Amino acid sequence: MKILFFGDIIGRPGREAVKKILPKWKKKFAPDLIIANGENLAHGAGVTDKSLKEILGAGVEIVTSGNHIFDKKEGWSLLNEKDIPLIRPANWPPLPYGKGYRTIEIGIKKVLVINLNGRLFFKESLDCPFRKADEILEQIEDEEYSAIIVDFHAEATSEKAALGHYLDGRVSAVLGTHTHIPTADEKILPKGTAYISDVGMVGPYDSVISFDKDGAVRGWITQIFKGVDLAEGPVEVDAVLVEIDTKTKMAKKIKRLQETIAID
Repeated sequence: MKILFFGDIIGRPGREAVKKILPKWKKKFAPDLIIANGENLAHGAGVTDKSLKEILGAGVEIVTSGNHIFDKKEGWSLLNEKDIPLIRPANWPPLPYGKGYRTIEIGIKKVLVINLNGRLFFKESLDCPFRKADEILEQIEDEEYSAIIVDFHAEATSEKAALGHYLDGRVSAVLGTHTHIPTADEKILPKGTAYISDVGMVGPYDSVISFDKDGAVRGWITQIFKGVDLAEGPVEVDAVLVEIDTKTKMAKKIKRLQETIAID
């Protein structure tokens, strides 16, 4: 089984880039499942019905998120729509909105996608992602899955690496998101779990993590960060392709993908 996973999709530039590149990558890589982190879909912060439908229409089959999922209130109700494949971090304090994991059926095979959020350097007081992962895996231990994918949305590479090793051999992949900067540490861990600290983003290339570079620099100098818009121009598309042995649920390969494309 091949799983294509996109890093954080940022606003309209990211949505347009996904629509443009997916037909090409589907033909080239023939993925069985396409996942994307969508917490920044609506102008860089949060999710709306329109922005979510755009990437689902382009071919993304399940959307994970992170700390920005609650930035736009319109997105809260989307988390409760059973027919909308959108999940939020499972280790958020108890909420009446959405779930932190979801099962996707691919023919007769089932894939479990889990979303977790880191705790280090976040203002929110979140539950332990390590214990929450244990809790979810215990709940589904009687189910038969061909693959289990974890999106770990976190700042610190140390926290991400620790979770990767903690779940090694128990899940198919631990894929880091959030920083918008792709790391070069993709690997198969000793017990068979695919790992990368951060997949990266689908956002403007000539930017500061997708935002206008002049506005971002000005913000750091003045310490006034309000009103910084998304950058314009070509879009950097970061993703990984994970190949999984469905008999063992362990990864065989992980490949980092990156391409810069022009959008209208």
